[in-house]
Amino acid sequence: MTESLLFHHPDCSKSRAAVELLAQHGLRPRLLAYLETPPTVAEIEALLRLLAIAPRELMRRDEPEYAALGLEETTLTHDELVAALAANPRLIQRPILIHRGRAAIGRPVERLLDLL
Repeated sequence: MTESLLFHHPDCSKSRAAVELLAQHGLRPRLLAYLETPPTVAEIEALLRLLAIAPRELMRRDEPEYAALGLEETTLTHDELVAALAANPRLIQRPILIHRGRAAIGRPVERLLDLL
């Protein structure tokens, strides 16, 4: 069986709530501190495929980097947006659970239970 993985930021209340909720349901995924170990472009592409979303949907638009990097610009390409996510992992939504070949963004955290 493939290991479950949670994109996790320990300072984020939603991320901590996800760990607790999943544990209550018997799942203890490997925690990926993605700000310390940022995903590569290829890993972000794979994540986008699992989530079946566009790069902009993975972005935290309220982060200062979003505006500072001009990411609201509608002419940016898919590749440019993915590169921005790889270079600025703080922009990646969290928490994200990958479980049994599927993925979900935990906003709200209860959405993660859909994968169990």
